Amino acid sequence: MRLHLRPVFLMLLVCVALAFAPRLFAQSPVERPSLTRMQEYRAHRSSSADPLGGNEDHREIAPGGTLELLDADGPGTVTHIWFTISTGGVENYFLKKIILRMYWDNETEPSVETTLADFFGEHFGDLRPWSSEMLSVGPDRSMNSFFPMPFRKHARITLTNEGSLKIGRIYFNLDYVIHNKPLPADTLYFHACFTQQQPAHGWTDDWKINRDVAAKPNLDGKGNFNWLEATGKGQYVGVVMSVLQNQDGWWGEGDDMFFVDGEKTPSIAGTGAEDYFLGAFDFWPGNYTGPRFGIFRMGEEHIGSRYTVYRFHLEEPIPFTKSLIAGIEHGSANHRSDSYYATAYWYQTLPHAPLPPLPAIADRIPEIQLVGGPGVVTPSKLEPKPPTAKQ
Repeated sequence: MRLHLRPVFLMLLVCVALAFAPRLFAQSPVERPSLTRMQEYRAHRSSSADPLGGNEDHREIAPGGTLELLDADGPGTVTHIWFTISTGGVENYFLKKIILRMYWDNETEPSVETTLADFFGEHFGDLRPWSSEMLSVGPDRSMNSFFPMPFRKHARITLTNEGSLKIGRIYFNLDYVIHNKPLPADTLYFHACFTQQQPAHGWTDDWKINRDVAAKPNLDGKGNFNWLEATGKGQYVGVVMSVLQNQDGWWGEGDDMFFVDGEKTPSIAGTGAEDYFLGAFDFWPGNYTGPRFGIFRMGEEHIGSRYTVYRFHLEEPIPFTKSLIAGIEHGSANHRSDSYYATAYWYQTLPHAPLPPLPAIADRIPEIQLVGGPGVVTPSKLEPKPPTAKQ
């Protein structure tokens, strides 16, 4: 009799666990809430709304000034961020001169530090429409983030104007919730950083087509363009990467590599840039945007061409317990010398290692670099192409 009851009892336990699983997952403060069950948090918003109740629903940021967007005590989670900025009276590349910073639990060094343009993957300083599950930019210059950003004690988010002109009209909504109980002990904090190499110097300029140097091996990632070098415990979520070609030909023969917890050789290694970003064959025939991967800026494989691609590992974040180096080759074993720009997104424990310092303002402006190799640089290609006011 007991032999028969034991499997029956185990089956009952499984059924009970499955019955309560939706409730357990729905109540996790950093997971998407159930739409059919009453939530136990309080919803809040910090916005640029006119404090006098009128229609002057914007803020200004003087040159050198800082605007505080959020100052809230936890436990809570930022669930959504929306920005738009009027382009009247702004300077060229103004979105590359506004710095977004996020601080969790009273830390003195930010967990997020990028320009406003770079946070939303717009590394060339204009706003190209694109849409994903986590980030989007609309054709009307709206910028949205849906990354969940939990905090236990406190959250502070700011914008700083490093430009020479006033930002006259910036509009924002930051939606967040305050929980009625502490966050789970294993909750990780949102992080984002920007990196660039302008250019990413290749090991040779003595080549005409990529195939001339395809036989050189690269097993240790030396010379790669790294999106992220993190220490601590956490998990990598994704990246938006842009390329400005300084040489003719296809830029994407480089492989992605992930070195987890001090590995000497990568435990995750790819087969080409377009493959990592879940496209194929040079991303032909052109732009497409999906919830988790896509390309929203497509060039023509010659000097001056610009590309922007993205991928989010929402189905399987890449965990690390000590450190992570994530990046990609620039050409076969890093033979090409194009310029690379990337924003990486990840979650980890606090404290974190210092984020990469932002480039000087002049160095943030994307420009063709004279690096040799295949292709002819004409004066017209060297002329800066600043975003227009309507962009």
